[in-house]
Amino acid sequence: MRIVDATSEAVARAAEAIRGGGLVAFPTETVYGLGADATNARAVAAIFAAKGRPRFNPLIVHVASFEEAAALGRLTEAGRTLAAAFWPGPLTLVLARRPGCPIAELVTAGLDTLAVRVPGHPVARALLQASAVPIAAPSANRSGHVSPTTAAHVEADIGAHVQLILDRGPAPLGLESTVVDVTGEAAVVLRLGAVAREDIARVLRHGVEVATGGADAPASPGMLARHYAPAATLRLDASDVHAGEALLAFGTPLPHQGAIINLSPSGDLDEAAAKLFAALRALDASGAKAIAVMPIPEQGLGEAINDRLRRAAREE
Repeated sequence: MRIVDATSEAVARAAEAIRGGGLVAFPTETVYGLGADATNARAVAAIFAAKGRPRFNPLIVHVASFEEAAALGRLTEAGRTLAAAFWPGPLTLVLARRPGCPIAELVTAGLDTLAVRVPGHPVARALLQASAVPIAAPSANRSGHVSPTTAAHVEADIGAHVQLILDRGPAPLGLESTVVDVTGEAAVVLRLGAVAREDIARVLRHGVEVATGGADAPASPGMLARHYAPAATLRLDASDVHAGEALLAFGTPLPHQGAIINLSPSGDLDEAAAKLFAALRALDASGAKAIAVMPIPEQGLGEAINDRLRRAAREE
């Protein structure tokens, strides 16, 4: 078992492994990440191998501060405004890569842009400070599978590929970071996530569009057509439960005698987001071949939750 409590000693061991070109899984406020030195091309290649991730799918670079992010990519006025409002936190900004940027080309999938985040989780921040290098870190799971929100999820998916899994309990938010492209005149959401689009619009004081397409040559993680998927098939917006199905409920549950997990009996979208991926994994483990999913409002974090569910439900 590679899972260790995220003590200061364990973080120091993990930082040494990162500097040595190894892979380490660690908690962030969104999900657990699979980290490697973002300036080490061989280490970054090991991330893609461990996840079975297509190499055209770029990675997010995690840094300890706004200043480190600004040294790697150009921050526009919109980028600075969003960084001031949401960093440290669950927001990733896509920036124009600076000349001489030391980040390995494989991280950016050959693009001239760079996805950067300053995480807010204390373990992630401690690891960045102890490592003293930018850390490339997608979610610590098999590519296309349900994202990991606990150390046990990481161990089950890719445990054999990592040197250490730092454990600090369930990820608080349970939904990946929102990714916003701030390279152009208008900010564009590339991936819905833990920062609601309406909150981004409020900070920028104007509406923000969500990019469509990009599955064949994504500009951001999370844009693949099928993603976040359990083995069981999903049936969305269910008004009843078929024989043999498990139920993913929201609010007052539908009548059902089989496996059921309620994302939020009170209809709280924050609670539902935090429980989503763990619930999908648990219902998958119940042995059900299909999961009926009750409707979730398309507002606030519900927009990101529904995005994940639609991608998980999509057929190959």
